Amino acid sequence: MVTRRKFLYTGAMLAGTTLLSPQQLLAAWLQRPQGDMQLLRRNVGIFTERGGTIAWLLDPQGIAVVDTQFPEQAGHLIEHIRQQSQKPFDLVLNTHHHGDHTGGNIAFKELAGKVVAHANCRINQERVAKERNVEANQLYADTVFDKSWTQRLGDEIITARYFGPGHTNGDVVVHFENANVAHVGDLVFNRRFPFIDRSAGANIRSWIQVLRNIRKAYAKDTLFAFGHAAEGYPVTGSHTDLKAFENYLSRLLQTVGKAIRAGKSKEDVLAITSIPGAPGWKGDGIQRSLDAAWEELKK
Repeated sequence: MVTRRKFLYTGAMLAGTTLLSPQQLLAAWLQRPQGDMQLLRRNVGIFTERGGTIAWLLDPQGIAVVDTQFPEQAGHLIEHIRQQSQKPFDLVLNTHHHGDHTGGNIAFKELAGKVVAHANCRINQERVAKERNVEANQLYADTVFDKSWTQRLGDEIITARYFGPGHTNGDVVVHFENANVAHVGDLVFNRRFPFIDRSAGANIRSWIQVLRNIRKAYAKDTLFAFGHAAEGYPVTGSHTDLKAFENYLSRLLQTVGKAIRAGKSKEDVLAITSIPGAPGWKGDGIQRSLDAAWEELKK
């Protein structure tokens, strides 16, 4: 993983400038915006602060951003990027509609050349904004797709693919093909109990198959960026982490299904404190998984 300091060196080269002197580098380090920029592969990296993980591409020809956290955090990201490049923000892509992934879209209102998302993502974002009366704070996708979408930016090819309902009915995987970095958004919560948004078409059975299909679709050396991770765990990983989360969801359905067949009440199910066979998932938040599994299986 590359630190902020190394990122500053890399950014200077991407912007076509000379390397920073030690004094300039120290000044930039001390004056850096909030949030953490990490370079992953080639010109692709991630930004973390508050909300779902953001991925970015800084190409000599332009800039792409995947997810935007919240307005304040999106502003910090823009500050970081503007320290490295004055190229246009060609693309903003959203992995799904939740506010911690699209709330910062509005910061790109006068900057983004194109905002891309799955058709259901836009539908869900508009619906939730109307329900919460926050439509004025939204920037919706102006480019939507059903199955897949591709665009070249500089020497990188960016492809977004929809594999079916999972965390919501509009989650996509955004793949930087040459860097071989794939942002799966909230299709993976790394060792953290997931939010399963049944109000937006989430389906655990389908989610399990989606993860299997993602593992089939991307090479073994693909580096995945996850929407969230438990404390102490990274927001990047491999096929192994996808398979572990797939196992968690399978074990969740098995556990709740067994309780239902045994005549247990919903209150009994919500009192479960761990999922047998998935020991890596622990801590707070298990009830939201149990509740979603109960509703899906009873329906």
